[in-house]
Amino acid sequence: MQDLAKHIPPDTGTVDLEERRAPRFTLLIRTAKLIVEDRQYLCVVRDISMTGASIKSFHAVPEGKRIALEFPDGGLYPADLIWQNDGEAGFQFHTPIDVEDIIMATGDYPKRDLRFDVEWPLTIEGPNCPIAAHLVNVSRQGGMIYCDSAFAIGQLLRIRAVGMPDIEARVRWRRDHYYGLVLDTTFSLATLAILIRRLHRRNARGQPAGQAAGHTAARPALPQAATAQFANGSAAPPTA
Repeated sequence: MQDLAKHIPPDTGTVDLEERRAPRFTLLIRTAKLIVEDRQYLCVVRDISMTGASIKSFHAVPEGKRIALEFPDGGLYPADLIWQNDGEAGFQFHTPIDVEDIIMATGDYPKRDLRFDVEWPLTIEGPNCPIAAHLVNVSRQGGMIYCDSAFAIGQLLRIRAVGMPDIEARVRWRRDHYYGLVLDTTFSLATLAILIRRLHRRNARGQPAGQAAGHTAARPALPQAATAQFANGSAAPPTA
C-alpha cells in the first residue's frame, strides 16, 4: 500500500495569502477623512474590504496612535496603519465593517462635501484696513470662518493668510459671527490635501505667525448645539 503521508505537505500553520485576503471592492476617487489624533486630513480611498483599506494620502501619514477613516456619509472607522509608501498607505480596521454601506453611500449625509477642521488666523480685505478673522474649517468648495465684523449674504470677500493662496469667496450663510463661504474657484484634491497638512504642521509648531496687526488672539467657541448642526450640515448648505 502506498504511503500517502509522503504526499501530504507539512502543516506550517500558515494560510495562503489569497485565502487570508478578504474580498476587495475598488472605490474610484472616493474621498474620505484620515483622522490622526485630533487632526483631519484629506485622502482618497482606492480599495476597501471588511477588514481594511488602502488610500492615496498625497503626503506621508502623520504619526499618531489614534487613527480613523471617516467617509462623506458620516461613517467613522478606527484603524491601524499597516504600511505606507510614497503618498499611499494601507490600514486595518479594528472591527469588520459593512462595505456595502460605504459603496452605496447609505448614511445620513451621502452627498455632503467633506469639511476639514483647521484653525488658522486670516485677514479679509476691508475698505480701510485688513479685517481679522479665523478659519474654522475648509472644503474643496468652501469653508467656515469666524469674524467680529458683519458681512452680508452674497458679499464677496478677499481672503489672505500665511501658508494659503489668496482666496475670493462669497458669504452663503451666517449665524452670530460664523460665516459659511463658497469659493469662486474649487480646490483640487491634491491642492487641498497639501494645504491642510501645511496648516496642521504650522499649528503643531505653534506658529501664530501671519497674524495681521489687530488680529484677535482667539475666537469664542462655537456653542455645542450649533457645533452639532454645522457638523451634520443641517445649519448650513452642504457646499459651504
